[in-house]
Amino acid sequence: MDELLRTKRWEAARGFELTDEIRIVVAAEASLLVLGLDIDCYRDVSAIILHPSTVTMRGERPGPARGVVTDSPLSVLGQAHARRGPVIIAWDAARADARRPGTGHNVVLHEFAHKLDMLDGLVDGTPPLRDASVRQRWIEVCTAAYESLRAGDRETPLSAYGAINPGEFFAVATEAFFVVPETLHEREPALYGVLRDFYRQDPAGRPARRDP
Repeated sequence: MDELLRTKRWEAARGFELTDEIRIVVAAEASLLVLGLDIDCYRDVSAIILHPSTVTMRGERPGPARGVVTDSPLSVLGQAHARRGPVIIAWDAARADARRPGTGHNVVLHEFAHKLDMLDGLVDGTPPLRDASVRQRWIEVCTAAYESLRAGDRETPLSAYGAINPGEFFAVATEAFFVVPETLHEREPALYGVLRDFYRQDPAGRPARRDP
């Protein structure tokens, strides 16, 4: 966490006041993803930009159907830019996610998962893996879970947003892995297994937190 606080450029958009609380919450959650990896995995995060609330993105982008583009305004809670681009976060959403972890959503985990996916230059739901056999197992498990989510044929803790494309699937699966790990382990054991091996963490095996 300290390295993210010290080495990344932190910016507040639209006159928003960037406090120590905001930086610490975002840095702590982003650091959770790389506890078993290396902070160098965030080498392409050039800046972390906080907006007070929902961000409206403009400009041409891929549309809802293959081969179609759109330039209509899009409201988003966060965005991870490719290459050396920044991570953009809406603080009201990040704060709500931190206060209510049982929802299974976390915009900070989601956007920083995209930056891990981008390390190999592609946003395809497959981050860099250690060898071909691990990659093959990853593709088999994640493809099956992704297709099942798109079909809606079983109960799952994964957000329907993950059915948009494999990149969003990986980010959504990462959210569930860290935020509702016991439920993901129970309902999507194979997916939980490949995520556990990638992140080198087993959040479902940690002692349950008890409210005071």
